[in-house]
Amino acid sequence: MLSQCERLSQVTEGRYATDAELSFFLSNAESYPQRLSLYKKLQKRESDIIQAVHDRLMTHSPNLLQSQKRNISSKWKRDTLRTLRLSAMAILLDDPSTLQERYLLWFQTVMGAFKAQKSCDMTYSIMQDVVKNMLEPDEVKLISPILELNRTALGMTS
Repeated sequence: MLSQCERLSQVTEGRYATDAELSFFLSNAESYPQRLSLYKKLQKRESDIIQAVHDRLMTHSPNLLQSQKRNISSKWKRDTLRTLRLSAMAILLDDPSTLQERYLLWFQTVMGAFKAQKSCDMTYSIMQDVVKNMLEPDEVKLISPILELNRTALGMTS
């Protein structure tokens, strides 16, 4: 929504917005209760989600979170938790563009520097499956595009 407001501000500079230009406010207001509910559920279940993803990741690829013989699971958990929290905010605000522009582009560079794209790809692929088991189908519809955005921005897309 923030990026939509910024765009509206730019295109309407010096004039009033048309009804069509303001229509996103209505759709945003209509979907807000569902987005707020999902935000609160993610807040409550974040540790369950992160742990379930970690467990599956370790089952599938036990050495994935090893870096120079050092276990980096705690760093992975912090990074994944931060990304999940920012993803929840993007859902609440209905604003994946801001998530991508203000966080994912920067974090993509960090993950590339540490050659962590494979773990990111697997993390957000697995997270897609995990949330299907923890959330309602309408909630999964809201979060899936954000998780896919995370996967493609941070992970290997080939």
